[in-house]
Amino acid sequence: MSKKSDAELSSNRRAFHDYEILETWEAGIALVGTEIKSLRAHGGNLQDAYILASSSDVILKNCSIAPYRFGNIHNHEEKRERKLLLHKREMVRLATVSQEKGLTLIPLALYLKNGYVKVKIASARGKKTYDKRASLKEKDAKRQIEKAYKEKV
Repeated sequence: MSKKSDAELSSNRRAFHDYEILETWEAGIALVGTEIKSLRAHGGNLQDAYILASSSDVILKNCSIAPYRFGNIHNHEEKRERKLLLHKREMVRLATVSQEKGLTLIPLALYLKNGYVKVKIASARGKKTYDKRASLKEKDAKRQIEKAYKEKV
C-alpha cells in the first residue's frame, strides 16, 4: 500500500494579505454526495469563508463547493454549512480562541491527505491598511534583493 501525497485543492490566498496568521490547525471535513468529486476537479472556493466554533462543534460557513458537473438530481448544495472533524480538546481550544477580542478563525486551504479532504484552519487578527502596505513593501524588497543576488552570481 503506497501513501498518497498531499495535494492542494483550494487555498485562501487573500487571507495572508488581509490577516496576520497566529496559529494553525488541521481538521477533517464532513462531506456528502458528490462534494469530493467536485473538490478533486478543483471546484472549491474559500473566498469569504469563515469558521464558527463552540465547545461542542466547529462549522465551516460560506465555503463554496461547485456542483459536480456530471452529477444528477442528487447533486449537493453549493454553500451549505459543513461540520469540521476535530478532537474535543481542539474544539474547546478553537472555541476559546474565537471568543478572544480581535481574533477570528479562517480556513486557509483545502487539501488531500492520504485520500481524505482536510482543512487548514488559522486563528488570525485582521491587518490595518498600513500593515498591508508595509507587508507589500517587505515582499517587494525581498524580491529586489533576490533579483540583485541572481544578477551578481
